[in-house]
Amino acid sequence: MSFVESEERQALRAAAFELASKYGHEYTLKQARSGGKTDEMWAEAGKLGYLGVAVPEEYGGGGGGIGDLAAVLEEFCAAGVPQLLMVVSPAICATVIARYGTEEQKQRWLPRFATGELKMAFAITEPDAGSNSHRITTTARRDGSDWVLNGQKVFISGVDEAEAVLVVGRTEDARTGKLQPALFVVPTDTPGFVARKIEMDIISPDWQFEIFLDDVRLPSDALIGESTETALLQLFAGLNPERIMGASFSVGIGRLALKAAVDYAGTRKVWDVPIGAHQAIQHPLAQAKVEIELAKLMTQKAAYLYDSGDDMGAGEAANMAKYAAAEAAVHAVDAAVHTHGGNGLTAEYGLASLITATRVGRIAPVSREMILNFVAQHSLGLPKSY
Repeated sequence: MSFVESEERQALRAAAFELASKYGHEYTLKQARSGGKTDEMWAEAGKLGYLGVAVPEEYGGGGGGIGDLAAVLEEFCAAGVPQLLMVVSPAICATVIARYGTEEQKQRWLPRFATGELKMAFAITEPDAGSNSHRITTTARRDGSDWVLNGQKVFISGVDEAEAVLVVGRTEDARTGKLQPALFVVPTDTPGFVARKIEMDIISPDWQFEIFLDDVRLPSDALIGESTETALLQLFAGLNPERIMGASFSVGIGRLALKAAVDYAGTRKVWDVPIGAHQAIQHPLAQAKVEIELAKLMTQKAAYLYDSGDDMGAGEAANMAKYAAAEAAVHAVDAAVHTHGGNGLTAEYGLASLITATRVGRIAPVSREMILNFVAQHSLGLPKSY
């Protein structure tokens, strides 16, 4: 592993940033405030291959890794056009199918992931389970050759834009009678599938939903893979990239806020010189820069470990990266808003919308407290605390 990215990765970053800069943060805010989507940006990114950089070449993708996809997302966010569904659709869903799907499933789904034509949501969180995936109650039972799903999911991103949802449920093991996890692809037009929008105080073109599964009947090939035996591995295959992408999302948003603050501090004059000449302004911005760069390095390490096949090492690094990046983004946005003073809370400058956006990074896809629990137990060897 090099601490300097390859020329190819740097070129990918530059091209992704250039594309997103054509749209910019004002475009995102305009779409969000009007109830619109950033479909034009997504479509162009897909056409140019940015959404499929991690899809295997034999299925129409770029053949790269999560590190490449994370770099693209970071640059999109830094240019002001975050694409939340990149965390879900190509990172989680496409990765799980590429690693554990049947050949028919790969042929059916992966080429459209590669072009961005397909958007697939991911559903694991439940109202009474939260971060405790062992308490998932969404169940699947066999009925002849079909599967029948019943359950409820909450805080599921982008269901209104998705053709299908990758649902994490549980099945009964015929040998032991115990419930074990299983992943199913559920088309959103399947009878018994109902999605209800959750109203959020977040300015974003991406919406959150509750999902209700009422005797949703699926064909046998809706189950990812040949059996439920690999379901736990499938979850790890999807959740580590989710954390890596979440970290990249936060790093990009932090960069966006920091650039706005530096530009403002370099031109805003109150006492004859730019306010950026004063240490009270400089130091918080310098600290934000340090934190963002450190978080970025850990994110790159996590992606490297994951793409190298070290799932255990990637799990620790991905959790640390997600934690560090979320904290860095929150601090950067706070410093940027404070640098702007009253202007930091106006719609004109668009920074206030980032306050709630970065707060999400501390909560989802896993809270900062659960990450600290993980590090305490698995990295430090302390007793389990929950």
